[in-house]
Amino acid sequence: MSDESSDSPLPAAARPKNLVGAVLARPGQAFLVGFLLVLGGGMGWWLLQGIDTLSTVVTYVAIAFFITLGLDPIVRFLAKRGIKRSIAVVIVAVAFLLVVTGVLLLIVPTLVAQIQAFIGNLPTIIGDIAEQEWVKDLESRFGGSLDVDTMVANATTWASDPQNLVSVGGGLVSVGSTIANGTTGVIIVLILTVYFSATLPTIKSWAFALVPASRRTGTESVAEEIMRSVGGYVLGQVSLAAINGVLSAVFLVILQAPLPALLALIAFIGSMIPLVGTLSASVVIVVSCLFVSPTMAIIAGIYYLVYMQIESYVFSPRIMRAAVNVPGALVIIGAVAGATIAGVLGALLAVPVTASLLIIIRRVVVPHQAAR
Repeated sequence: MSDESSDSPLPAAARPKNLVGAVLARPGQAFLVGFLLVLGGGMGWWLLQGIDTLSTVVTYVAIAFFITLGLDPIVRFLAKRGIKRSIAVVIVAVAFLLVVTGVLLLIVPTLVAQIQAFIGNLPTIIGDIAEQEWVKDLESRFGGSLDVDTMVANATTWASDPQNLVSVGGGLVSVGSTIANGTTGVIIVLILTVYFSATLPTIKSWAFALVPASRRTGTESVAEEIMRSVGGYVLGQVSLAAINGVLSAVFLVILQAPLPALLALIAFIGSMIPLVGTLSASVVIVVSCLFVSPTMAIIAGIYYLVYMQIESYVFSPRIMRAAVNVPGALVIIGAVAGATIAGVLGALLAVPVTASLLIIIRRVVVPHQAAR
């Protein structure tokens, strides 16, 4: 008799042919296997829930680190002028906090007031739209199939109903809660940014210490190039966005466009995304002006066409010198992919991430392939 048959507690004829049969032949072992499977599944589900919960924290850390890289060129500029890095970090951090606080105090109250005024004047706005010549011309072209008067009457009735305004108010409460959560997130990001700015050399030293000594020099060189390029990109893109946001605010106030603070904020956020962002924000602003009058929309369209040319050929080449050059096709693909994964934030971070991957490919992958 073989050793295999002697070790088995069952006769050869009754011995299970497979693992499932072996488990079912022993009820205690079957219970243990089932328990372990359920426990493993529960642990996996708990881990996924934990990752989803921590995603907000990871997002805050990523945003703060990118902002730190954007502020680091200013810190290094001051350090080259003979100012100690610790003092330069304090100067940059204080200036950054003052600018962010000032922008929040300037935009948020104005934005809330304009939205409240817009909701209060909504019936009048709907009636004014119906009186526009282009709306009447559109109705006549459709030969009566488009009943604008009925549409306006229904819209006015809806806007005049207090219950509907209460539902809109509930939406505003939700928006207010989102703004409050966003303000908390901004404060956390600001604190992390100050900490990262003050300890960036120490963080880099710790990270480089984890790399084998034989590869440390090359890794430091690639990492420093990535951080310089990403920092230059972040600083340059924020500068371009600030120019577009400020000029848009002035222009929209002069034009008496609807919700100028909100539209200027859209212009600022859109300019943070190269190529597609400024164009998308401009389209939103022009369409918003169209609800007031076609003339206002045409003026806004001409302004943004001229501005995009100036930004492309005057502002961007001078401001983005320190940033890595990313092909336009990759910018669009990265922005779309980032927006699909993480919304507006993903679109904002997609380009520096793409730039970092290009540097790694150029400095690491290509030389490695050439040496083989």
